[in-house]
Amino acid sequence: MSASSIKLLSFSGPSKILHLTWFAFFLTFLVWFNSAPLMISIRETFGLSDAEVKALLTLNVALTIPARIVVGMLVDKYGPKLIFSLLLASSSIVCFFFAFAQSYEALALSRFLLGFVGAGFVIGIRMISEWYPAKTVGVAEGIYGGWGNFGSAGAAMLVPLMAAWFGGDDGWRWSIAATGAMALIYSFIYYFSVSNTPAGSTYFKPKKSGAMEVTSKGDFVLYVAMNIPMFVALGVLSWKLGPQNLGLLSGTAVNIAYASLLAIFSYQLWHMWQINKSVFITPIPEIHRYKFKQVAILNIAYFATFGSEIAVISMLPLFFFDTFSSAGLSQSQAGMLAAGYAGMNLVARPIGGLLSDKFGRKTTMMTLLGGLIVGYLVLSQIDGSWWIPLVVVSTMFCAFFVHSGCGAVFAIVPLIKRRMTGQIAGMTGAYGNVGAVTFLTVLSFVSPQVFFMVIAGTGALVFILLAIFMDEPEGHMAEVMPDGTVQMIEVS
Repeated sequence: MSASSIKLLSFSGPSKILHLTWFAFFLTFLVWFNSAPLMISIRETFGLSDAEVKALLTLNVALTIPARIVVGMLVDKYGPKLIFSLLLASSSIVCFFFAFAQSYEALALSRFLLGFVGAGFVIGIRMISEWYPAKTVGVAEGIYGGWGNFGSAGAAMLVPLMAAWFGGDDGWRWSIAATGAMALIYSFIYYFSVSNTPAGSTYFKPKKSGAMEVTSKGDFVLYVAMNIPMFVALGVLSWKLGPQNLGLLSGTAVNIAYASLLAIFSYQLWHMWQINKSVFITPIPEIHRYKFKQVAILNIAYFATFGSEIAVISMLPLFFFDTFSSAGLSQSQAGMLAAGYAGMNLVARPIGGLLSDKFGRKTTMMTLLGGLIVGYLVLSQIDGSWWIPLVVVSTMFCAFFVHSGCGAVFAIVPLIKRRMTGQIAGMTGAYGNVGAVTFLTVLSFVSPQVFFMVIAGTGALVFILLAIFMDEPEGHMAEVMPDGTVQMIEVS
């Protein structure tokens, strides 16, 4: 099957699953980002300070890091059909809670809980990998990711229009509630319209749940090490909410958060040991092994690609306005210029997957990372003397390599170990959010120009690590059938 065999105009077989699933992902992002376009109305309704607004924006992403890990485990165990439907339905309830909140505390709690919906991306990665063969899984995952990611742009365009249509001081409430209603209705549509695998195929599940399985002593050590940055990122978020920054949490509350994170990490470490202690006693047969370093490389690649994407989307409108306001650029025009960076997702993610399918996973990933490095170095040179059309071209150039790099990462994820695709996708996706937290924290201390150079430097480091340590995925993987027999699955 070639990449051209993905029939985007069809609504049957794999194409039906692709369309139904990317739209489910689109709705999760619509719900996740439905407050940002209405923040002015929300601020006026509650009389919020700038610090309180920033706290809401920070809370919106705080839960996504652990959520992607948890959802990855759930989807591998119970299947994407059930978990995606439950995620949509449960997020709609929290969305209603936010829409009709009567206090800032209720707003903050519901916004924190809505961060869980950001894990929806992980679910579809497993679903698409079950329905498309390796030769086309890259472009299929790219379409899923690119079109679903457009939900954030859809929120920016659709939610204010609905608020204006509802009208009145509570228009924003009904508009946000409407996105929750869409998610609730679609949760039933999705559940009764899809299946986890094509007819006759086996849905492979992990032999153990609660932590990712590894297959060697060295991989266990690396697995533990790769969990640390995620907890550090959550600690940074707690610090940002503390009295020295946004002031939403007291010093005591921040210390409790730190202690809780340490306790959770300790518990997770114990669980990881319980799942994998056998590798220290009895070597895993070669046929069942996979290399966790492949997962680690994808994690840091997504840290650089998606992490920088989210961070840059957050700061680009203000950067353009501050840089070119003296040249007559308005705030709305700056927003429109910055929108091109996010909009490139629609085409660039699928292209990244397509290139990976056609020209090899490692070669494509290195090429796109090289473009990312050049793109951010160019952006670091932008100042008020630049010709604005050239700024637009430079931004779109950078955006292409960033978004297509994201597509290339998830063209590889399904090819490592089929029964753990959800967990691998969850960890890799979480690292994207870790990257966003890291880069935005860097931005709070340096100029935008230095910020872009830091991202470029990170990309260069990832490029070197990828060149040294990443292996091209093998042509097959071994999976254990429900009856205990071993089946070799072709992945090339």
